[in-house]
Parts: sequence; C-alpha cells; structure tokens
Amino acid sequence: MSGIRHFLDLDRLDTATLRGILDRAAAFKEGRGPHMPLTGKTLVMIFEKPSTRTRVSFQVGMQELGGQTVVLGERDSQLGRGESVADTARVLSRYAAAIMIRTDDPLKLDELEAHATVPVINGLTDASHPCQIMADVMTFEEHRGPIAGKRVAWVGDGNNVAVSWVHAAVRFAFELRLATPPGLAVDPGIIAWAAAEGGTVTATESAAEAVVGADLVVTDTWVSMGDKDEDRRRRLLSPYRVDGALMAKASPEAIFMHCLPAHRGEEVAADVIDGSRSVVWDEAENRLHAQKGILAWCLKS
Repeated sequence: MSGIRHFLDLDRLDTATLRGILDRAAAFKEGRGPHMPLTGKTLVMIFEKPSTRTRVSFQVGMQELGGQTVVLGERDSQLGRGESVADTARVLSRYAAAIMIRTDDPLKLDELEAHATVPVINGLTDASHPCQIMADVMTFEEHRGPIAGKRVAWVGDGNNVAVSWVHAAVRFAFELRLATPPGLAVDPGIIAWAAAEGGTVTATESAAEAVVGADLVVTDTWVSMGDKDEDRRRRLLSPYRVDGALMAKASPEAIFMHCLPAHRGEEVAADVIDGSRSVVWDEAENRLHAQKGILAWCLKS
C-alpha cells in the first residue's frame, strides 16, 4: 500500500531518508526530540528468535516515546500453529500502528510487508540486520565524525550483519573490506549490487589485508542461532579472530565494534572487546536511540 513507511533493508531506502532517521535518533538521544510523539500508538513485536538488545531497545524506545508494545513469542501466536503470515499481517494491522518481526526466513518479512496495512520493521532475518547497522553508523560518527570516505573492515562470517554493512557502505559512501573464509563469504550478487550502485566494497580471504589502515574493525559471533555446523564453522573462522595483533594493523585511531552477544576467545580476544578501542557498549546503547529514530520515521511522528 502506497504511503506506508516500511523499514525493511538499507538498500530499499535512499541516503537522505537514512540520514534523516539518524538525525532523529541523535535528537532523541540528546533530548531534542518531540516529547512522547507516539502516544496512543502500539507496536506489535514478533519474535521467532531469542533477543536481548532488539527486544529491550524497541520496547523501551516505544515506551519512552509514549507508545506501548505487545510482544509475541514463537508460542504466543497462531503463527506457531500454522496460521499464514499474510493472515497474521491483516489481523495485526487492525490492532497496531506498526509491526516489528525478528525471524529466520526473509520471505516471511516480505509476506508480512505485502499484506500489512501498517509499517513493518525488520528486526533481523537470516539475510540482513538493518537496525543494527543504523546504530553502528551512529556510534562511529559519535566517536570519529562522518563515516563517508572512511574505511571499514569486516572480519569473519559473511552473515546477515555483513550484508547490511554492504548496503550501508553504498548508502553512506564509505569503503568496506570484507574478510571471510571460503564457504562463508557474502553472496557475490550482493557485492555486485554494491559495485553497480557505485559503492567501494572488496572481498578477500585475508583478515590482515582487510584490516590494514581501517578506521573501524567489526566482527560477529562465529555460530549464530540456527547454525548446524558448529565445528566446521569454528575451524574455518579460527584465522579470523580479532586480537591485538590484528587490531595493530588498523589505523592507530581505529575503533572496534561487535553487535553482541560476544564470545571472548573465539571471534574476539578479551583484551580487544574490553580494551580502550572498543565501543561496543556505546554501540549497544545506540540500538535504543536508532530504534526511536526508525519508529518515529515509520509512524511519521
């Protein structure tokens, strides 16, 4: 339905829109946003995967903007008993001002969007995690200024978060270097999209090559929810641990990010994530503020 503002993926929105959302997020964080603009509005949150940061940041964010939330876990709705996503979308649209979903299959997100008559927000799928990257860009710019023209190194699994970093590299005009092992690389079609859009995204199997001169080093857990091949993944990813030696190859002013939860000693060394170059706690906090910006934009408030 035309006129509905869905937040599905960064590549589906233009730079001006994304910048506007981040501006709103910063205003809310600094106390400059309108007081309780979502009063009387309800957000339904569907969780088919466990969550800490996504659930709490959306719930607190909605409440602080004056609205309220309804949380549906996997066993709390008829989705878990075979009701279609389309029918669920039609019904929830009669009750709520917006719907957020955290799920596995991105086709569920697309079906929800196709049949909802209210905004749909992608809280995570196996294909992307745009809300996280909005918080990450916000965090980088708080610490190091505009991200445009900077160099970001992604080290590890070419997963859903990495895909959203590719989208962000194009929309926010920074260089992205992806270091992933064979078999766990970002889909070449995503990188081809970035090139066609004029982005600067390169892929390598060398973590050291990717990190040289980087302004930001990012990684993620090696084993995500639903991954079946834990031993194989750990074996492939062991050369991609972000430790002090790898961080030393980045710019002297480089910072480190991780969307959490983290596993110290696996994808990141304790002295990196708990060290002076880590901004992971600011990054986690900014999920709250970025979510507020997204909610206000989707609900035109």
